[in-house]
Amino acid sequence: MLHIPSSSIRRQRGFTLLEVLVALVIVGTALGASLRAVGSLTQNSNGLRSAMMATWSAENRLVQIRLARTFPAVGKQTFDCPQGDLQLVCQEEVIASPNPRLRRVEVSVVDQANPERRIIKLVQLVLNQ
Repeated sequence: MLHIPSSSIRRQRGFTLLEVLVALVIVGTALGASLRAVGSLTQNSNGLRSAMMATWSAENRLVQIRLARTFPAVGKQTFDCPQGDLQLVCQEEVIASPNPRLRRVEVSVVDQANPERRIIKLVQLVLNQ
């Protein structure tokens, strides 16, 4: 019988199958969480883009009123105000104020595909000059 002394046997070093599987589960969970985070950022990016373009549309209308230098008539009107590939609708309401020399102009912007969801609303006071 061949007898090998225990001091000459080198012990194998490495990972067990269980350790490898646990590491794979941890890495898989981290990758899944990062994919969800990236998806959430993409969705938020689209919302921010819509809000920015809606703000531009509302600001454009308020600047038009300012540059016209006419006192706007009290009432409501709705008109298309697209920005890029985004189809937007502007809803303008002019309201009389307690001061007869001022009018309050409110411009709300909605998405044409979802008109019940207001994206932005800007308000400006216009002075009768």
